[in-house]
Amino acid sequence: MAMPKSEVEDFSPSATLIFFDRPIPLLRGPVPAGLSDNPSIGPFVFAFKDARSLKSAFRSCQSHIREQCEGGARIGCSISASKKCKPPWWKTLFGGTNVDFSERAQCEEREMSACVAASEDSCPNFATSKCLSPFRDARISSLGLKQVSDLITCPNKLPCHTFFLK
Repeated sequence: MAMPKSEVEDFSPSATLIFFDRPIPLLRGPVPAGLSDNPSIGPFVFAFKDARSLKSAFRSCQSHIREQCEGGARIGCSISASKKCKPPWWKTLFGGTNVDFSERAQCEEREMSACVAASEDSCPNFATSKCLSPFRDARISSLGLKQVSDLITCPNKLPCHTFFLK
């Protein structure tokens, strides 16, 4: 007695192989630690291969965090605008008043545009502040100390461990 085709398990290569995405190349690679490095971290430290890869990684970090911040701000602004523009709860208790949806839509549009405009100013600053801490102690393997100091600027009013990429 043969089993129906639907009950037979398919063990063909097309059904059993799982394909994965190609691995992403490492942003930083191991380089021998210097004499001034903490010996407890081991004989190697991670370093970017050149200044371009450091700048690219920093800008990519800023871009991703800024996109997430703006997306979250849009969601928050939408909720806030909806709450601000809804009629008071007590108006619905007595009936009698009809809700004017066109006026509410205009109110939500005004509130939303004001809120999103405010977030456009704060999201780039937020992204920069979040990306600075991981990149603060970054190393570049192909540059000497002079070239690294030319790449990094230290603002006057901030402590010298805070830097901005040129």
